[in-house]
Amino acid sequence: MKTIGVISDTHGLLRDEALDALEGSDLILHAGDVGEGAILERLAAVAPVVAVHGNTDHGALRHRLPSTALVDLGSPDGSVPASGPTGPVAYLLHIAEDLDLDPPTAGVSMVVTGHTHRPEIRRDRTGVIFLNPGAAGHRRFDLPVTVARVRLEGTSITPEIVEILP
Repeated sequence: MKTIGVISDTHGLLRDEALDALEGSDLILHAGDVGEGAILERLAAVAPVVAVHGNTDHGALRHRLPSTALVDLGSPDGSVPASGPTGPVAYLLHIAEDLDLDPPTAGVSMVVTGHTHRPEIRRDRTGVIFLNPGAAGHRRFDLPVTVARVRLEGTSITPEIVEILP
């Protein structure tokens, strides 16, 4: 069993509650709007991190992070080996509407996005999981402050939303 922590929209604020919820993760995915590089360093103290930039990430952070990433959920650091993935593959991007591939055709089992600050888990008709962990940084409107946890057992992916502040 492997645990993948998923976080998005920190906007420069990494709450202790978010770090607590991600503790024990084997890998952390950040779906953009990081806010500052120190956030990624703090997350990396918990587990290896794969991150993409969001629409509010600018300057050095935007140049440092890709806009999308293919993530081998079976790999210790999320990288996809040249020989092919060792587990299910996730596609990480900030804005769902910017999805630029067909997940089943690309061999993607889960698409991870952020941007809306609304936590959501849904499966499409092909079985692909669409996960938005919500926002872990500044509260927006009356939405909860959340992260997500994904349990990986073999090829079985079980996502859950974790509310850190109601």
